[in-house]
Amino acid sequence: MSIEELARDNVRALTPYQSARRLGGNGDVWLNANEYPTAVEYQLTQQTLNRYPECQPKLVIERYAEYAGVKPEQVLVSRGADEGIELLIRAFCEPGKDAVLYCPPTYGMYSVSSEAFGVEGRTVPTLADWQLDLPGIAENLAGVKVIYVCSPNNPTGQLINPQDLRVLLEMARGKALVVADEAYIEFCPQATLAGWLNEYPHLVVLRTLSKAFALAGLRCGFTLANEEVINLLMKVIAPYPLSTPVADIAAQALSPQGINAMRERVAEVLVNRQYLVTALQDVDCVEQVFDSETNYVLARITASSAVFKSLWDQGIILRDQNKQPSLSGCLRITVGTRLECERTIAALREQPGLTATEGV
Repeated sequence: MSIEELARDNVRALTPYQSARRLGGNGDVWLNANEYPTAVEYQLTQQTLNRYPECQPKLVIERYAEYAGVKPEQVLVSRGADEGIELLIRAFCEPGKDAVLYCPPTYGMYSVSSEAFGVEGRTVPTLADWQLDLPGIAENLAGVKVIYVCSPNNPTGQLINPQDLRVLLEMARGKALVVADEAYIEFCPQATLAGWLNEYPHLVVLRTLSKAFALAGLRCGFTLANEEVINLLMKVIAPYPLSTPVADIAAQALSPQGINAMRERVAEVLVNRQYLVTALQDVDCVEQVFDSETNYVLARITASSAVFKSLWDQGIILRDQNKQPSLSGCLRITVGTRLECERTIAALREQPGLTATEGV
């Protein structure tokens, strides 16, 4: 029996998530991973690397709870929000029996994580405006234990209608968890569902330090949920999910000074986003620019595959969304520095604006 044959069937068939770094490129303008464009400096203060770290670092938990407006017992910290996605499947879904549900176009890790654990990934595509198809979800809830909803949604950039989320929560009450993935919530903090936790015992909120906190390389995320959910997740989380340096830097980022600095970065990104949106609307090859509540912009572009390749060859790396349902011709553009945005617009202005065949 070969090594390949020893692997689980679902793993052999699995198409891995194509992260920005896996896709590669040799650019100097990286606008494909929704990162903050410049580095933020931190100094390590903890030197006890000979000891194992706390499983749930007290200071990090307390500071994030205060920041998010929840109780410390409603917070779990993990290796990015991606680990939170997986922990929920591990704790609540029986392989070969239960299902998770998500609504494409959306974040690809819901699919990859469910497939990796041998749990059915059930899809209910969004409506034409990328809002939830509530009747469609209602028809597909049998056997579903976890429902993932990304808001603001990646890669489309828009918020999910809050009234629809309330309908979904009522629909799922006593049947399934509803997981609101709020990776980009710092760019629209008024839209968070964290304040709904006391009202809905089956609500879970995912957060991260990767975006507005400018710490994508730290790999630190949070799951906000009621204590009963957190206690179950604690049964399946790794013994030491955060290294001592990660906990050290996360605690600094969540200090009052760190949070103020994050909000200044958000303000800067929003200004640059408005510049990018306005400039894109005047570019010949850009057919449509979609509203965004995030640090990226989705645009439908004439001959998008050719445009993507042209910019790639110039060192400007965007994210091609053509394979996502309903996103034919779309590219996602992270909001970079003003200089990076200007360079991207200049490169796009050099592209032909006439209708052309994709991929030529």
